[in-house]
Amino acid sequence: MGKFSLHTRWLGLVWLLGAAALLAACQPPKAPSADLPDPTPTLAETREPTLAPTAALPSLPHAADDPLRFSFPTPGPEPVSLWRAPLQEVPWALNPNDHFFFVRPIAADVVNWPLADYRYGGVFFSTDIVHTGIDIPNLKGTPVLAAGPGKVVWAGYGLYLGGNDPSDPYGQAVTIQHNFGYQGKKLYTIYAHLDSIDAIIGQWVNTGDQIGRVGTTGLTTGPHLHFEVRIENNSYFATRNPELWLAPPQNCGVLVGRLMNTNGSLLTHQSVVITSLETRQKWTVNSYGKDTVISDDYYRENLVIGDLPAGDYQVSLRYREEDDPLLTEVTIRPGAVTYFTFRGQSGFSTSLPPTPSPSSWLKFTNP
Repeated sequence: MGKFSLHTRWLGLVWLLGAAALLAACQPPKAPSADLPDPTPTLAETREPTLAPTAALPSLPHAADDPLRFSFPTPGPEPVSLWRAPLQEVPWALNPNDHFFFVRPIAADVVNWPLADYRYGGVFFSTDIVHTGIDIPNLKGTPVLAAGPGKVVWAGYGLYLGGNDPSDPYGQAVTIQHNFGYQGKKLYTIYAHLDSIDAIIGQWVNTGDQIGRVGTTGLTTGPHLHFEVRIENNSYFATRNPELWLAPPQNCGVLVGRLMNTNGSLLTHQSVVITSLETRQKWTVNSYGKDTVISDDYYRENLVIGDLPAGDYQVSLRYREEDDPLLTEVTIRPGAVTYFTFRGQSGFSTSLPPTPSPSSWLKFTNP
């Protein structure tokens, strides 16, 4: 009986030690030391990587008015990725004019949010380079996933130039034509600069299927995925802002703005600072910079920033350099779009735009 009791106590001790180790392993990671960069993904907007220009493109078709002159960011130090809220299930839309139809093309266990300084519609450097998608920086070889179900209609070099041209600025790329559309128009997603391609033309893919790996092919300055959403046509000139189509993380929302001068013309390159009234965290985002960028037909926006944690925010901009910043407050709601307009001396408004007719696909330059 004594031996049995001793043996039983020994087994109990082993079991308790094992359980303690398991519980310790399940705890969230410790807060980083003061010497490390802030690892919180949704707050990484303020640690924006330094951008560097690349060489100019070779001559392209329609060179006289060709806007496809890319320059890509030099990724900064890889962020430390902590747990992040799962995405809203797709399709997701709290407003009948919204369309969060796609999941992230990069898995949630690595960086899957866009570079803060290189958003859709951004124009950088002295060459007026316009960006028609978002860039998601990651290590070379990171799996790239289908953002929605559909058929592969392009796989390889030449997405822009045609043929199998290895000098194509998109590098190795995949296009998926999805089995759903929007307002009767086809939807396409583009995955560019791939190191390798794991799909062929004509192949059916489901949401989350691996279609390639992050690389540096095409005109890049570092490994990242260039992701686009195109509507109606598989054309560079038919893009929309992906941050209005990618499902936000749970408990996060999207801020959308239309910035105009007093006369109603849209403001380009307008810097806007967004400050959380709860945490004092700041984000800076610029309005679109060129008229080759097409806005959403409902919001007619020229500014979008996604993945903002739900809460109350102050929005500020300096309309004229000699004046103090102009301010308003907005509330970001989980899974929803928060909309505002700014019109010169009239200031801010948070009224939603009227519902457009189905045929009113407008460029953001239209007042």
